[in-house]
Amino acid sequence: MNYIFKGQTKTFKLPPIDFTDKNRCQFSSSKIGQANAARDKLYDLRQCVLTGQNANGFDLSGVIMEKTDVSGSKFIESQFSKAYLRNSKFDGADFSNGIIDRASFAGSSLKGTVFNNAVLTGTSFEDSDVENADFTDAYIGDFDIRNLCKNPTLKGENPSTGADTRLSVGCGYRK
Repeated sequence: MNYIFKGQTKTFKLPPIDFTDKNRCQFSSSKIGQANAARDKLYDLRQCVLTGQNANGFDLSGVIMEKTDVSGSKFIESQFSKAYLRNSKFDGADFSNGIIDRASFAGSSLKGTVFNNAVLTGTSFEDSDVENADFTDAYIGDFDIRNLCKNPTLKGENPSTGADTRLSVGCGYRK
């Protein structure tokens, strides 16, 4: 499969999933620590089910998630730099105080997800479902806010925080 990131000129192909690695479907923090996705092997969580897990404070930079279910998982104060988080399920996950930099949530479900006080720079939510998500006090770049405000699923109220989704991004309401 070829994947094209919007705004980039390169296409790339993901390698096959190594289903022989029995320890593949677990969160592990980078041993190098904030090394901007530097790891000793590919961090591949494609097609894993990791619901309700605790990855608070983990450096998950460079992770590849596709068709991954991390619903209800905690990523408080975690880092996701250069992360491929596409076509996955993040419903009810908590990214509060985290750093999500140059990541793509394209095609993912983020219903009820919390991004309170998170840094979301260069992050794409294209074709993602952000209904009932909470972006209160998140730092989102102007370009990314404009794109996020165009998302038709940017509506509702977060079930855990009570925040209005659209207002939490800073979009206001269309008349």
